[in-house]
Amino acid sequence: MKQPIDVLSRWSTMVEGLQQSSREFYTETTSNLAEHQLKDVRTEHVTMSEGGVFSAKREYLQIRHRDFVYHVCAAPYGNGFFVSSWLGQTENGFVAWLASIRFIGPIVKLFASFFKPLTYYKIDTAQMFHSVVHGAVTKALDRVISAQGKRALTEAERKPVMRDLFDRFR
Repeated sequence: MKQPIDVLSRWSTMVEGLQQSSREFYTETTSNLAEHQLKDVRTEHVTMSEGGVFSAKREYLQIRHRDFVYHVCAAPYGNGFFVSSWLGQTENGFVAWLASIRFIGPIVKLFASFFKPLTYYKIDTAQMFHSVVHGAVTKALDRVISAQGKRALTEAERKPVMRDLFDRFR
């Protein structure tokens, strides 16, 4: 059973007229990420359903660091190329399973917040992981855009949408 992901950040853009292989884009992103020599970071290609059980599947580049997971999707879309990314936090193991049970889940989550509180370190780690991975994604996209002579992304187009990490405690 897949654990639910608490989405912390998302980003997407579509570049008209851009032609690129998803696999090549993922390879470029992984290479950019390797330049940072991060410890405890794992990358893999995963497939996810576009909808329900019988829907088509889409390939994503999954990047994990501790409880954080980053999913990058890159694919042709219409007359261009689309890239999206999602940073999330996931809980694994027995406690996560207990938390998923309807009636006892809220109690488990309450106790879990005492044993695994939100700390400056956790916030800093999430933000640095996000910054490095998002930078690797945009660097890969910048290279493809430049090589094909397309218009560079604006600063506004480069900005991800971040969720307030403190929302869950309000």
